[in-house]
Amino acid sequence: MEEKIALAKIDSDLDYMQKHIEEEYNLTYDTCVPLRDAEYNIALSSQEMHRIKRRISTLGVINPTAIEDFNDLKERYEEYNRQRNDLEAAEADLKSVIKSITDEMLAIFNDGFEKIRVNFKRIFKELFGGGSADLVLEESVEGQDPLDAGIEIVAEPPGKKLTKISLLSGGEQALTATAILFAILRLRPMPFCVLDEIEAPLDDANVERVANYLRAFAQETQFVIITHKKVTMENADTLFGITMEEKGVSKIVSVKLSDVNSDMAD
Repeated sequence: MEEKIALAKIDSDLDYMQKHIEEEYNLTYDTCVPLRDAEYNIALSSQEMHRIKRRISTLGVINPTAIEDFNDLKERYEEYNRQRNDLEAAEADLKSVIKSITDEMLAIFNDGFEKIRVNFKRIFKELFGGGSADLVLEESVEGQDPLDAGIEIVAEPPGKKLTKISLLSGGEQALTATAILFAILRLRPMPFCVLDEIEAPLDDANVERVANYLRAFAQETQFVIITHKKVTMENADTLFGITMEEKGVSKIVSVKLSDVNSDMAD
């Protein structure tokens, strides 16, 4: 009787162990047989098993959708990476285009600046009756666009040392600025130009020089000059003035000097 009870207990224990193996490891007795180790040390292995279980428990709850989440995240990463590569390629293309345009603009600027510089040197001497002048590009700071560099105007009127334009008198500054204007117009003549009292600080001799230059340029450019200088008016083709014959009523008066000169000659 006792033997039967013992056998029943053994069968019960075997059934429990079988169910535990199935639940815990998803294995059956037949699949476990190949894994059997006759020299297996249960005491040492038990300690190792508890250690491993503790490490597993620290991993937290198992995410059953981890593989799907990984694939989704990988797909998003690859898409963002592709977009980043496209943006970097577009940025490189834009930088290349900007550099090409900047180099072309710089070449055009340097060519035009050199021509204006040559014109300025010659016209300055003609307006001042001697002396010398120059336009100098300032050194650009490292990393600065060369097209943003400043331009220094140096002038040496007759009887003076070479100096910056800021150290000249008002009349000399005005005449130097006029020389620069003519130098630019010589490079690229304009069809129409308005000048507002550019010769106001000048004496009559210098006004005469400016007027002669304006007359020479008048073959290519039509000038409208606002002035109070008699010498400038005498060299004009047509004079326009504003008069007020009656209070509050303005009237434009024009005189074509070529017709006046013809009448006087007759």
